[in-house]
Amino acid sequence: MAEIEATTGGTLALALPFIAAALAPILRRIFGAYAAWILALAPATAFALIFTFLPTVTAGGVVSFGYEWIPAFDVRFSFRIDGLASTFALLITGIGTLIVLYSGGYLAKHHDQGRFFSFILMFMGSMLGLVLADDLMTLFVYWELTSITSFLLIGFDHEREKARRGAIQALAITGGGGLALLAGFILIREVAGLNSMTEILAAGDALRTSPYYLPIFVLVLCGAFTKSAQMPFHVWLPNAMEAPTPVSAYLHSATMVKAGVYLLLRTQPALGDTALWTTVLPLFGSVTLVLGALLAVRATDIKITLAYTTVASLGLLVILIGVSTEYALVCAVL
Repeated sequence: MAEIEATTGGTLALALPFIAAALAPILRRIFGAYAAWILALAPATAFALIFTFLPTVTAGGVVSFGYEWIPAFDVRFSFRIDGLASTFALLITGIGTLIVLYSGGYLAKHHDQGRFFSFILMFMGSMLGLVLADDLMTLFVYWELTSITSFLLIGFDHEREKARRGAIQALAITGGGGLALLAGFILIREVAGLNSMTEILAAGDALRTSPYYLPIFVLVLCGAFTKSAQMPFHVWLPNAMEAPTPVSAYLHSATMVKAGVYLLLRTQPALGDTALWTTVLPLFGSVTLVLGALLAVRATDIKITLAYTTVASLGLLVILIGVSTEYALVCAVL
């Protein structure tokens, strides 16, 4: 498998949403709601930069880049772009571009639109870093950044009690799952000596045959299930719909809730194909699919219906990842 260094393009793609987030309040004051068209150039450019890596990726190659971060603990600020990462990165930046434009019209008369642009772009950068991260500690940092920025977005209308309550609940559940994931990553580092996704994917059966496979499996699943709203951790998602509609469309239908799905897909080659994997994932996914669908039918609010149909769809994805055949994994990505 060819590996190519692409420091400039990859770094710029990761940085653009954060740069736009810093400029958003200023541009909003100068250009008003039309600032959305300028700010949308950031994710659109990131999309184009990631798209340029597709010839390498589709040929089976990997684009990698990174920097030393904490050498004493063998922690690098490193990233990799392969087929799975590029699929999610294009999803995040492509839909993100449309959401920024949508927010320009939807919140055109909102006095805090600049703050909203800043939050949504920070979330976009966090989510992009999550799916491209290679080093485990880098992935964890971006994982928790998505929880923090989601908290800010769900509680955007902070004068409303329901918005504040939904934001705190989402932060508590997804943040708690993130701490479980951190514990799992520490176990992987200390027990197996694997510090990055590249090393994990190249290690073959190292984790499956480890005596610590069960706690690693449980901790990683806790992180994935809380983020992707699997039963019984689904309760935060309907309450998160108190956020403005662009947030519901982007975070809770298209991107943030897919972080857990991405993690399961990413770790499947190392943790999957065991009796535990092929039993637990389809079981939880099936319960989530059926109950999510039933609750969606029962709901009378359109955004709550959207929330529960999203929960059901996420359950279906987890079932497919749990089955883990080639066709099932292709269907999950599709």
